[in-house]
Amino acid sequence: MRITSWPEDERPRERLMRYGAETLTDGQLLAVLLGTGHVGESALDLGVSLLTRHGGLSGLGRRSIRELCAIPGIGPAKAALLIAALEVGKRATSAPLTSGQRITSSEDVFQHYRPLMRGLRREIFKVILLDGKNAIITDVTVSEGSLTLSIVHPREAFVPAVKESAAAVIFVHNHPSGDPEASPEDRALTRRLVSVGEIMGIRVLDHVIIGDRRYVSFADQGWLTP
Repeated sequence: MRITSWPEDERPRERLMRYGAETLTDGQLLAVLLGTGHVGESALDLGVSLLTRHGGLSGLGRRSIRELCAIPGIGPAKAALLIAALEVGKRATSAPLTSGQRITSSEDVFQHYRPLMRGLRREIFKVILLDGKNAIITDVTVSEGSLTLSIVHPREAFVPAVKESAAAVIFVHNHPSGDPEASPEDRALTRRLVSVGEIMGIRVLDHVIIGDRRYVSFADQGWLTP
């Protein structure tokens, strides 16, 4: 049956308009975004199929345009719409991190970057630039690695800090595995970064590793030693 032939209270779009988006299931929300289904299946069937194939919304958010387009009923336009909607959701749920704001704890960093970095299939290494009062200037992506490796050289890590005349920095990266425990390579890299920072007169205040549900802060662990 086409969705238009369903009772009005059961149609995803009408339910959203009458009762609010929070009353819809994940499959119903996807049906609203997709608009139409495929031969032999409604938009809701297609939405539920997407969730089943990819392990829910978090798994769906890790798929590329090409991977989504490989699914019958999903073309470039629908794939782009889904990816854009999921990215908007990530950004909407991340705690604001704006210029001039002070970071008071590693938890502040985690709350901002977890929605943006959780579930990524490659490592992203960022640096948050701070002024002399530890207020945010901006953040910069230093490198993007593979599933298990992010190659970062201290030279590249400090270039943005020099350009912006930052007084201090906080480094942030994710582990695609979801486990934020620091590897020997993470520990060795951080020691090098702290040493370079001391030479350049730029304080390294923390290095935060983002996982799925938790994080590791080098400052909290007392690991910020050259």
